[in-house]
Amino acid sequence: MSYSVTKSSPFLIPPSAPTPSSTLPLSSIDKTAAPRVTVEFIQVFRHGQEPTNAIKEAFAKALVYYYPVAGRIVESNPGEPEIECSGEGIWFVEASANCSLEDVNQLDRPLRIPKEELLPHPPKDVKIEDCILLAQVTEFTCGGFTVGICFSHTVFDGQGAAQFMKAVGEMARRFPKPTTPPVWSRESIPDPPKPPHGPSPSFTVLKLETSIVEISQQSISNIKDEFTRDTNQWCSTFDVVTAMLWKCRAKAISSSLKPDDEVRLNVTASTRHLLHDILPSVNGYYGNCVYPIAMAKSINEINKTSLVEVVSLIRDAKEAFKTRFVDWMMGGLKDTHYNMPCGYGNLAVSDWTSLGFNEVDYGWGAPSFVFTLNDDANTIPFAIYLKPPAPKQGIRLMLRCAEKEHSKVLCDELLKLA
Repeated sequence: MSYSVTKSSPFLIPPSAPTPSSTLPLSSIDKTAAPRVTVEFIQVFRHGQEPTNAIKEAFAKALVYYYPVAGRIVESNPGEPEIECSGEGIWFVEASANCSLEDVNQLDRPLRIPKEELLPHPPKDVKIEDCILLAQVTEFTCGGFTVGICFSHTVFDGQGAAQFMKAVGEMARRFPKPTTPPVWSRESIPDPPKPPHGPSPSFTVLKLETSIVEISQQSISNIKDEFTRDTNQWCSTFDVVTAMLWKCRAKAISSSLKPDDEVRLNVTASTRHLLHDILPSVNGYYGNCVYPIAMAKSINEINKTSLVEVVSLIRDAKEAFKTRFVDWMMGGLKDTHYNMPCGYGNLAVSDWTSLGFNEVDYGWGAPSFVFTLNDDANTIPFAIYLKPPAPKQGIRLMLRCAEKEHSKVLCDELLKLA
């Protein structure tokens, strides 16, 4: 059987009450961390009752409080985006599938419905890069539904976007207002002097493959226990999984690099806990609060280093990043800190497990599964950490960090630890 989705034409959902008209600045982090990047993800819910209408109304109510999201990204001066609070609203698509979620394996990989069918798209004459958020609700014959979201990373980081979606959920559940009041305050973030522009980075197009590997909670706990026995210190699930991945990938790609070639790890870390003296309120701020942590070792070093020692390297780098971020805010760093190196030796990781998308409740409980669909890039090898579909425990790795000749080796090495 062919599974398909019937979609309405996109239409605007404006705020349900009048909102201020103004132009708002973006922060220096907004403008440099992820300029004009659109992030895509899907929330899967196994049951609901007329969810489309409830979520439409909820967006309209949430936009009263988050009124900048109803506006557009504009650039009066090239390279200096800002938000025009026009009150236009978000683009929304109503959709229905001709199958149940069970028919398509709860939308687990590999997808049996093309991702384009589950995600919203604006009208052809509208640039998605100018939009702040778009949404699509797709209802399935079983009574389940999905919420497909595209959001601008220029305006939100993952935690900020999840905060907005939680507010939508609260409005759908008839809360009088969001429990966390939104905070804009982008002008409070320091804007340190920018270093001179060097040559534009050269991008090598890689032939990366997408793979899924699941790491069990028991395996993670075992390595945590081993780390504590050896060091008398504590480590996080993120530390353990990242050490596994960095070490296994180094071994998998060794055949294509020289023993002394560097393998770099780039982690996107939240800086909210470092902004209490900068923002009027960290709780509620939904702009970008991210800063990169970079580590580099030779292939030889990583291959010879134990897993516990790699965990220690990651923890040390996380500790050092706090000082580095504060130095950057004070104008003490002169490097282009957000420019991520390219090349096959590099690996970027992003942890989605604790952002908050898995906690959004539109009235029928939390989603059974949340997954991102930004998995078609071929310039920077990356991995995203997700919660596996309920009721599974552990961490799901969505890998797009190895070419075909190394992908199976990487997965096999990870499965030895999983």
